[in-house]
Amino acid sequence: MDKPQVSAGAALLARLKSVGVDYIFANSGTDFPPIIEGLAEATAKDMPLPHALTIPHEHAAMGMAHGYYLATGQVQAVIAHTDVGLANCAIGALNAHVENVPILLFSGRTPTVEKDRFGARTVPIGWGQEMRDQTSLVREASKWDYELRFPEQVPDLVDRAHAIASSTPRGPVYVSLPREVLCEPCPSDGLNLPPKMRAHGAYAAPDDIAELARLIAQAEFPVIFAQHGAGNADGFAALDRIARDWAIPVCQYWANRLALPTTHPMAAPANGGPLLERADLVICLDVLAPWMPAAHEPRADATVVQIGPNPLSQRTPIRNFRGDMVLASDTAPALLALERALGEHTPHTGVAARFEQVAASNAAARQATLATAAPDDAQGMTKAQIARIVSDALAGEDATIFSELGCPMAPMHLDHAHAWYQEPHAGGLGWSLPAAMGFQLAAPDKLVLATMGDGTYMFANPVACHQIAEALNLSILILVLNNNEWGAVRQSVVGLYPDGYAAKANQVPLTGLAPSPDFTLVAQASRALAMKAEDHTQFAQCLQDALAHIRARKGAALIDVRTRP
Repeated sequence: MDKPQVSAGAALLARLKSVGVDYIFANSGTDFPPIIEGLAEATAKDMPLPHALTIPHEHAAMGMAHGYYLATGQVQAVIAHTDVGLANCAIGALNAHVENVPILLFSGRTPTVEKDRFGARTVPIGWGQEMRDQTSLVREASKWDYELRFPEQVPDLVDRAHAIASSTPRGPVYVSLPREVLCEPCPSDGLNLPPKMRAHGAYAAPDDIAELARLIAQAEFPVIFAQHGAGNADGFAALDRIARDWAIPVCQYWANRLALPTTHPMAAPANGGPLLERADLVICLDVLAPWMPAAHEPRADATVVQIGPNPLSQRTPIRNFRGDMVLASDTAPALLALERALGEHTPHTGVAARFEQVAASNAAARQATLATAAPDDAQGMTKAQIARIVSDALAGEDATIFSELGCPMAPMHLDHAHAWYQEPHAGGLGWSLPAAMGFQLAAPDKLVLATMGDGTYMFANPVACHQIAEALNLSILILVLNNNEWGAVRQSVVGLYPDGYAAKANQVPLTGLAPSPDFTLVAQASRALAMKAEDHTQFAQCLQDALAHIRARKGAALIDVRTRP
């Protein structure tokens, strides 16, 4: 008896559901007929499927998959249109790659035959979109890549792609899907079975954890540098207790996830230079670049520990930070194991004194930070002032903030593992808005904010993002901190050439973004609430109106805030 069959397109979609994919973020093209027919076929046959969402720009699709993972820890899928759609995915793939965020990335491949096979080329772009090496567009950002050769490969390839993407160190994988292969029949039995392979984590050896605990117990002045958070809520709580019990200052230099509450007594300022000067034990917790080597180095007699899912960042060609002890481990399990191992030690007499001294220093630094973020009478607002007003307005709220050259962390009161995400260190701009949308999709009852500069907002393809937010009824708050320039670029130029010609110019070349578009009109085109704020009083009122709109789940709200250069 012949086995039951479905199209390979339908088999692909059904198998994605079986491995745990909730959503497919897709932008379709002429390679999509077998995908679209597969959706209809699988639906007609009552096959369980992920939710397939039309996302009218691939950059938004990648950002949403990224944000959804941050909210849930579950890998999602993106399907793009041949080479051109994959090119639009490349920035999102680079962002995910640097941050160890798994995404199942697929794109169609233009048919390889011109006739005599179902699915062969039917329009001129079938010739124009053929590449010698389509995968090269994302290969450096992918942990693994492959091209579907035969329809019966579908279940095994989906299982393998999902397991590799989800294994430590996590990251995106890519599979190209030739149209004529997707058009062929595939056996349908077994598509709903559990995956053939499971992802693996990484766990430091108990002896290494015990040795690290011994080093902490004996250290005169240990310090932790953290950039990518503490892994999850359990790791966040464990780091809170470790830092408090053992008086270890935690420096979150250029952090893009919160590792310790900003009000914690051991939460140190982002400038880690003074800490490095004192530290005899330096623990780098899931960091890419804990400090700038041109400005700071650990003491020669200090022990430097690198710990995290990818502690040597082997996918980064040049990275020569010391690693006297290197522990490859998922962050949260490492912190929990370290806390248990520290339980075998008793803090020495100097720990209490160190706690008082460090806590007092950190408290003074925080008060100084808050003072600089206080309202004043000058024209426009600073980003720190905006951040403080936002933080005050969200007091007691279980909110999540995505900041991309937007509200800085330091003046804010952030106290839980999902409170804060900043742009990936890859620098692929336009990330925060779609990432916040993906997070909101996963956590519809949560208050989610996306804060960004005006240039970053333009990079986010805001017309596409607002259309998606309206279509999916995503009630997110969007703050555009508008200073009419590429502020980060200007700061970089002035930092490198403080007395140069550009620094003395009225306008630093290639940084101006004036005249500024009316961003409120972009938002209003998709029926979002949109307002402008020129000063503190206006912004505070706009913020209250926007939060009321968001809490009532009336859709997205945008505030265009005048920001000082």
